[in-house]
Amino acid sequence: MKLLIVEDEIQLSKSMATYLLRQGYTCDIAYDYKEGLDKMDSFEYDCILLDISLPGGSGLQLLKNLKADNKLEGVIIISAKDAIDEKIEGLNLGADDYMPKPFHLSELNARVAAVIRRKKFQGSSVLVFNELTIDLLAKTVLVNNKPVDISKKEYDLLLYLVSSKNRVISKNAIAENISGDGVDLYDNFDFIYAHIKNLKRKLTAAGCDDYIKSVYGMGYKFTI
Repeated sequence: MKLLIVEDEIQLSKSMATYLLRQGYTCDIAYDYKEGLDKMDSFEYDCILLDISLPGGSGLQLLKNLKADNKLEGVIIISAKDAIDEKIEGLNLGADDYMPKPFHLSELNARVAAVIRRKKFQGSSVLVFNELTIDLLAKTVLVNNKPVDISKKEYDLLLYLVSSKNRVISKNAIAENISGDGVDLYDNFDFIYAHIKNLKRKLTAAGCDDYIKSVYGMGYKFTI
């Protein structure tokens, strides 16, 4: 799952990213209005953590732009301002949650997970597809109730494909989702092929049907 942190306090941004990375997320950071706008226009995210007061503009304007573009990212407003009118405005604009500073990173993590469950998985923390079970809280994958040993990248890849079930996902979108800004470091998509191959091999070896399909010239999709 891929997050965007739009926060001008550098130390706070880095602390949030470090903590959330340890929880299994891929994180991009924007430190001002323009950088946040550029990243929101260029990439798709599962959840955006959005400060209201930013150099160069307002986080609420970024939220307006996001909704005007009909983008579906979950949004949690994080702000030192705990004024009720700004909280109401943010929620009315389409934010999914609001957290006043200071906050505990463990609570932030729980709220991010809750927003993603609501937006992507109808609020469920356990996803079941016939013999395949994915536990979003434990971050485990089971086939026929037996755990499958997969890497973090393979888990992220599986979850991303499942979150877009029955939709073709391009190799570029997959690379961005599991690698964040670092996608530009890769010359080709060989790492995507390798992760897909390993994931499919581990799942089928455990007795899972092959739900991950290659769509020639386009990408991959998870289909039941």
